[in-house]
Amino acid sequence: MCGIVGYIGSKDAAELLLNGLERLEYRGYDSAGVAVLNGGLWVHKQKGSVSKLKDALFDSNHSLQGATLGIGHTRWATHGDPSDRNAHPHLSSDGSIALIHNGIIENYSSIKKELVSKGYQFSSDTDSEVLVHLIDSIWVDNPNMGLEAAVRSALYHVEGAYGLCIISEREPDKIVVARKGSPLVIGIGDGEYFIASDAAPIVEHTKKVIYLSDGEMAVVSKDGYIIKTIENIAREKHVSELDFELAEIEKGGFEHFMLKEIFEQPTVLQDVMRGRVRIEEGQVHLGGIEDYLDRLKLSSRVIICACGTSWHAGLIGEYLIEEFARIPVEVDYASEFRYRNPVITKDDVVIVISQSGETADTLAALRLAREKGALVMGICNVVGSTIARETLCGIYTHAGPEVGVASTKAFTAQVTVLYLLALTLSKGRTMSRDEIKLYLKDLGKVPQKVASILEHNDLILDIANSYKDARNFLYLGRGYNFPVALEGALKLKEISYIHAEGYPAAEMKHGPIALIDEDMPVIFIATRDNSYAKVLSNIEEVRSRKGKVIAIANEGDEEITRLADHVIYIPAASGPVTPLLSVIPLQLLAYHIATLRGCNVDRPRNLAKSVTVE
Repeated sequence: MCGIVGYIGSKDAAELLLNGLERLEYRGYDSAGVAVLNGGLWVHKQKGSVSKLKDALFDSNHSLQGATLGIGHTRWATHGDPSDRNAHPHLSSDGSIALIHNGIIENYSSIKKELVSKGYQFSSDTDSEVLVHLIDSIWVDNPNMGLEAAVRSALYHVEGAYGLCIISEREPDKIVVARKGSPLVIGIGDGEYFIASDAAPIVEHTKKVIYLSDGEMAVVSKDGYIIKTIENIAREKHVSELDFELAEIEKGGFEHFMLKEIFEQPTVLQDVMRGRVRIEEGQVHLGGIEDYLDRLKLSSRVIICACGTSWHAGLIGEYLIEEFARIPVEVDYASEFRYRNPVITKDDVVIVISQSGETADTLAALRLAREKGALVMGICNVVGSTIARETLCGIYTHAGPEVGVASTKAFTAQVTVLYLLALTLSKGRTMSRDEIKLYLKDLGKVPQKVASILEHNDLILDIANSYKDARNFLYLGRGYNFPVALEGALKLKEISYIHAEGYPAAEMKHGPIALIDEDMPVIFIATRDNSYAKVLSNIEEVRSRKGKVIAIANEGDEEITRLADHVIYIPAASGPVTPLLSVIPLQLLAYHIATLRGCNVDRPRNLAKSVTVE
């Protein structure tokens, strides 16, 4: 997602900023900009790549020579479309303060109204610009307080997440930074300091870094740095020594990318909803499909094409769209779609799902559907990918870069997008706004519930220790949890190399029950829904054949403890959002079994992150 770079020292700031932004390109972005203090405050920002920004800077008439202090940013649009005007840095009205921001100012609307009433005018659609005007307003009202105090005062009024860098020609010898929910690291050089959203732009310049914690601010000058809390309490921070490869540093303290990405899911789910969901109004806004919404709602059939984990998300999408919008849905393996001569009409909608947007089989399905006249829609994570370019409309998942080969946060992001899509299709067709509001409230609680599940990580590690030497697993679920069973089995296969299969629980009696013995662990997703009693009966059948039972159950379910050898509890939720919860323990279980077996979980054998060949 968005990237931050800052520099203060004696070297060429512009060159350092631009190189740093290039090191952050993996995060995904749609615009970039820099601000330097060079006699005055000079800013250039534009839609497009860092290389285009670099060309524009060095082709311009503005001299950057001599600037030794500046900040730079890459933006992935949330509030406001990708454009020059919405790119960062943002300026105060008089052009004396520049700000870059990662995160979201949740109460920006109310702050903006107050500022407008005081005469402030806005030149962008972003929430970030509100903050720079707020800082300016406070400083104007209290001219003796200084930049640091103005920033601190402004943050008292802010709700949301932020990683901030602010500079001002009024105090041209410092950078003020602050963090809440969005990472920032300070690199310590010889008479120079670096600021970034992760270590990627810093490591080539210094190995000494300080990681800011939530609720902390820093004032950085050529003479050093001072770190305090937002409440103005001084903090002593440990200086860490970077002795890792760049890819390892980006793990953010986690042992593996996969574990990091599992733990990122509460934030990712919030990011997927950010700017799209208004819970109290019962509204979902998906700008990427807005122009085609009528045709989507009038479709006679939806066909979802995907591969692997994305196919499992598609299966959940089938349940969601049929339940919410009452539109018939089929889910196809993209790798098989074009080889069975499918019947496709101009009244069909074909949804292709891919994390990378470059999956070869999925692209082939896309092109076939387009040739046959269907409306083709994409769901992917990578801005500017082939799927994004070749579909008529679509939705980005905004999950951020997923480095681990085995998808985790991509899956939950895709399911969340499909949930929002299903609600969008239901509006005015099958559901009232009040009904949609109830479903959005359920979804809005999911990030916190996922965070609570992640707190059971140590318990899941203990269970993994008991089964790391198993040679086979069965995963069983019903309804919305059947695709989750498939996804849980796939995760285990991908990274631990243990054979595992997922089935609808009722299908066990139609063949797989022959495999059950004392050496067969069976994972049941046994949440309290309308299939709960039947799943308990299936558990009894496994127990009677000496199988080992691991149950994923709702908190407070004591009945399950007499049937299962191990229970992992998740919070209760309505059926449609349950997959976003029940999959989390399965991801962690696969991860821990694989690491206990000594497997390389981030780069499992024979697999690639983006499958660009058939």
